Amino acid sequence: MSSQRTVHKTCNLCEAMCGILIDVRDNQVAGIRPDPDDPLSHGAMCSKATALKEVQEDPDRLKEPVRRTANGWRKISWAEALGESAERLARIQLRHGDDAVASYLGNPGAHNLGIIMYLTLLYSVLKTRNRYSASSLDQNPKHASSLLLYGNTLSIPVPDLDHTSFMLLLGANPVVSNGSLMTAPGFLGRARALQKRGGQLVVVDPKRSETAAIADQYIPLRPGADALLLAATIHVVLDESLGRASHLTPFIDGVDGLRAALDPFSPETVQDELGLTASQVRDLARRFADADGAVCYGRVGTCMNPYGTLNSWLIDVLCLLTGNLDRRGGMLFPKPAADLAELVEQSGPSAGFDGPPTRVRGAPSFNGERPTACLAEEILEPGDGQIRGMVTVAGNPCLSAPGAVKLDRAFASLEFYVAVDFYINETTQHADIILPPMWSLEHDNHEILFHGFAIHNTAKYSPAVLEPDENQREDWQILSQLALGIAARKHNNPLARAALRLAPALVSKPLRVLDWAIRAGHYGDGFRPWKKGLRLADLERTPSGVDLGPLAPRLAAILERRQRRLDLAPARIMAELTRLREEGTRTVGHGDRDELLLIGRRDRRTNNSWLHNVPSSAVGRDRCTLQMHPADAQRRGLTDSQPVELESDSGRLQVRMELSKALMQGVVSLPHGWGHTGDGIHMQLASQRPGVNCNDLVGDRVLEAVVGNAVFNGVPVRVRAASRSSTG
Repeated sequence: MSSQRTVHKTCNLCEAMCGILIDVRDNQVAGIRPDPDDPLSHGAMCSKATALKEVQEDPDRLKEPVRRTANGWRKISWAEALGESAERLARIQLRHGDDAVASYLGNPGAHNLGIIMYLTLLYSVLKTRNRYSASSLDQNPKHASSLLLYGNTLSIPVPDLDHTSFMLLLGANPVVSNGSLMTAPGFLGRARALQKRGGQLVVVDPKRSETAAIADQYIPLRPGADALLLAATIHVVLDESLGRASHLTPFIDGVDGLRAALDPFSPETVQDELGLTASQVRDLARRFADADGAVCYGRVGTCMNPYGTLNSWLIDVLCLLTGNLDRRGGMLFPKPAADLAELVEQSGPSAGFDGPPTRVRGAPSFNGERPTACLAEEILEPGDGQIRGMVTVAGNPCLSAPGAVKLDRAFASLEFYVAVDFYINETTQHADIILPPMWSLEHDNHEILFHGFAIHNTAKYSPAVLEPDENQREDWQILSQLALGIAARKHNNPLARAALRLAPALVSKPLRVLDWAIRAGHYGDGFRPWKKGLRLADLERTPSGVDLGPLAPRLAAILERRQRRLDLAPARIMAELTRLREEGTRTVGHGDRDELLLIGRRDRRTNNSWLHNVPSSAVGRDRCTLQMHPADAQRRGLTDSQPVELESDSGRLQVRMELSKALMQGVVSLPHGWGHTGDGIHMQLASQRPGVNCNDLVGDRVLEAVVGNAVFNGVPVRVRAASRSSTG
């Protein structure tokens, strides 16, 4: 007899946290539809949600551990896989030191409660300084600016999107992404509502993106010029005393120092380099300051360039100086049920900027991690501290990081590499052992990180949808058992070995820890049974989620609790403003007339490279194309759809041309996450339409100065017709 039921779930494929309803029949997904009662998404759902079912049913997805052998991959038991992985990693560290083993965490880990809670256990056992993650590819500048201003890397203000009257967007395309470090499901509808109530949407970008196409004003801006525009805009705000009084004024220091540092950036001084007239900049500053509630939001375009931290810092300072920080209709700090920012704060001071530099080139560390752009050289360069072993968790740096060709060579040279992943992809093909976790439909979850970036306060428990196979493991089980196994072998400790045997009983499930965090949080009962307060059980009884109310001002209270002030002239930012004055946008491109500047772009159907292996992403037109303005193509004698050769100082590849008037002249665009080539990859659909890897063109030598973030945007390239020899 068949069984049917409907499960309330949160889609975890991107940061939007759309509430969905999953119809289940006989332990299989029968349908996925939006949940109209979800208090955050209100029935919004994008086309990516169907990929949840497709990944679940993907024949390429691993469900049992495998070992790489001379004759291909062979299934092994969990006991053998975990035991050998722990033994070989511990042996490397005992022989060469803790730093000889490195770790890498990919973006999907941010959506997984078990990974967030139990990866720290693995870190505490490995004790390596060689920690890497996707954060140094796309978002560390934002965390750095928040640390400088507010004293916490996760205290990131988000737009009060549903109440603002003026939204300024730089280097972001939330119509497609629904926000990043701004969880805003159904952004298109919210933007339309902003305009309907008389507000304005202004988009600054090198490309007239899907978001720019609906904007009240689109301002084309050369890649890498964001810092100049922001500095000039704040110069106008200070020079003309624009904006309104703020309740935060008593907390502000360093205004005179900031004013002096911005003095060289008047709109009249920088207009030629900026490519905008002084009157355009002054008009933008005045409209922003005069609006009854304004927000400024910048994301990957502002983070993935040479002034990433400066851009992120200037964005918040613009809102602060105009009275739009910690104000309804401006930028506000979410108040989640389980506040990860406060939990991090209570665990001790952040590593911040104080970590030791990298071994080979002396690049900066940030927040306990090193720049992923430095990973290949740390593996390949011999000497004390050389990386010889690796653990990756839900990551594919050989595809997604700069210097992809060198990274591929580096991973192939490792003495031992274990991957926690369920695909054999561009990176994990080099693993000795792969430990595959359950897919998100097979375990429960709570988006503890992204509730802290949401534009409305809600809380939701997301239960398992399907029963997993008997032999499958959750991420947290894999990580905790691997950590205990390494500890037992490194210290040869009988107690650790006993703990390893008892691991399933000793390690608390993530939901138990989550219940503790909720009860200790803003809305909890504080562990006082007689007091009314939120508990995990309340979320379980409210399957669509609990509405905790709109965002509200709370920064003053946070600053008082932290005994912190808002310093507008910190040394790191002053140094960056000096560098901006001396170098300007010369850090992006060489000024060669034949050069074009490469930027990325995002596709509606995918946000992670592994989604290219599901049918909904594998069908339709070719989306891995080089977009170029028709005028640039005409000057080079190029036509639409022809194969072209794209070359940078770091590499060369061939791709099909797509003419687009959406691009500024002088700028070309190639999407991120493609390039599924090679015999070692076991992703059948992705390999049929592989595309090219834009990171073959992005070198690993250029880093953002403050935190060492990778620089993907504004890479100088040359484009010409593909030669007969290259086209075959």
